[in-house]
Amino acid sequence: MPALSTAHLLPIGMLIGSNVFMTFAWYGHLSYKSSAIWMAIMASWMIALPEYSLAVPANRIGSGVYSAAELKTMQEVITLCVFAGFSVFWLKEQLTWSHAVGFSLIAAGAFFIFHAKA
Repeated sequence: MPALSTAHLLPIGMLIGSNVFMTFAWYGHLSYKSSAIWMAIMASWMIALPEYSLAVPANRIGSGVYSAAELKTMQEVITLCVFAGFSVFWLKEQLTWSHAVGFSLIAAGAFFIFHAKA
């Protein structure tokens, strides 16, 4: 296995940060259902700018060492991990065994993406 460089690690860190912003933009307003929908939309758009400011360069930098399929797979796995934590700690929803099974199947798919060589 080759040594991990900044080009390998920086996109992962940036995608994690991007996903934290994305998750709050998409789901944070669920804790404020009494607020007007237009306020939720405006707040989400303001949160989305930092999300894009991390995601776009993460993919640009990452494309030097990862394929597009690998970057997308990382994005999805990171999204699930961030969302699982957000769901439990922010929305106060419980994760069930069926969530664990579903997430595990997606993780298995990620395994094959990173180990499939044409």
